[in-house]
Amino acid sequence: MRNEPRKTLGLNVRRLREAANYSQERLAELCGLHRTYIGAVERGERNVSLDNIVRIARALDVEPSELLRGIY
Repeated sequence: MRNEPRKTLGLNVRRLREAANYSQERLAELCGLHRTYIGAVERGERNVSLDNIVRIARALDVEPSELLRGIY
């Protein structure tokens, strides 16, 4: 069975954020987004726009495709 895209994106964001040793608050600051938004993304509760995928990827210093890994 395929993963839900929003949940997979959220797991990828959390994994990469933790690998960078960032709190949700720090990642939010780097992205210019709110901390509660980052939390909702990580829980798979938000349908994230392409613009915000790019903002998060840049803050994590990864390609946007890394955030989408495992979505098919």
